[in-house]
Amino acid sequence: MSNPSISQLSSFYLPVEAQNAPIGIFDSGVGGLTVLQQLKEQLPNESIVYFGDTARLPYGTRSKTEILQFVREILAWMLKQQVKMVIMACNTSSALALEEVQAKFPVPILGIILPGARAAVQQGERIGVIATPATAASNAYQRAIAEIDPTVGVWQVGCPEFVPLIEQNRIHDPYTTQVAQRYLAPLLKQQIDTLIYGCTHYPHLAPVMRSLLPRNVKLVDPAIHVVTAAAQELDLLGLKNTHTPLQTRFYVSGCPIQFAQSSVRWLGYTPVVKSVDLTKVINPELPLEFLD
Repeated sequence: MSNPSISQLSSFYLPVEAQNAPIGIFDSGVGGLTVLQQLKEQLPNESIVYFGDTARLPYGTRSKTEILQFVREILAWMLKQQVKMVIMACNTSSALALEEVQAKFPVPILGIILPGARAAVQQGERIGVIATPATAASNAYQRAIAEIDPTVGVWQVGCPEFVPLIEQNRIHDPYTTQVAQRYLAPLLKQQIDTLIYGCTHYPHLAPVMRSLLPRNVKLVDPAIHVVTAAAQELDLLGLKNTHTPLQTRFYVSGCPIQFAQSSVRWLGYTPVVKSVDLTKVINPELPLEFLD
């Protein structure tokens, strides 16, 4: 028996009032809140389902096989939430899994790397990228920028300590500044004029980065640009919500209390967070090819 087509699956998973359906955002932790904030600013009528895979954080030191499996599980769960679009608010996932899951899942899935690369090329000619080790090793930003403008110089640095420090709320710790100095040193040696936050966690480090970088170096936050791309996609599909949005729903695979406490400093309020065991809630109707 043949598998159902994308259009058939779309009609199965999306509600009749598809415009009112939420947008799904996922990340390994609180980093994706930078995308959530942009979504609320640029598309205030959209409802949001946020998932943080905190039990398996950080993603940046994981293998491609692990990341792909995690992403498939999260997307299958997102379909059960009847989302109309998913934003991968995770550079590691975008670098290692985006193309494979875009081809299999029946909703638009936006990665964060290409929008960030486009924005960087518009701003500079000597571009530095700070990213997780997995994203840096994938050369995803380097490839994306080369496709846009092969004359632009790109230098990447893997930053394994940043995500744990941010998740532990150690942004203003002197040690974090020392770590940042070490990561930025090879990029500054190349006289970069633009720096891409190659992980959605990293904009939380803006005060540290600004204190260490020359004033002429422009910072690129891909979260801003992936939401702009999402708005354009919703326009093309006729899926923009024109009604009052529902309250944002937060879910994590780890400890909900810890996530709530970590996120309040960026959200401005303490969110209600629920725990999800992905192995128990995957839609049994989902074609097995999505999870193979």
